[in-house]
Amino acid sequence: MQYIHKVTFLLVIAGGLNWLVWGAIGWEIGQLFGGMDMLISRGIYILIGLAALYEIFAHRSKCKECDVGGGGGGQV
Repeated sequence: MQYIHKVTFLLVIAGGLNWLVWGAIGWEIGQLFGGMDMLISRGIYILIGLAALYEIFAHRSKCKECDVGGGGGGQV
């Protein structure tokens, strides 16, 4: 399960960087794969969205800093 957490975390980082590039210069990484109309681009965006959902629900149990004191009472 740690592998899934690492992969989903990297996908969320990639999505965040894509938003940064799009906001800064108006270009999205999906254009490397032919733009949003291409199936591969849509698949990548869907994977990043699913990774974000996974991280929303699983991050607290996977992150050592969110479990300060062992009681699960840390803040996200």
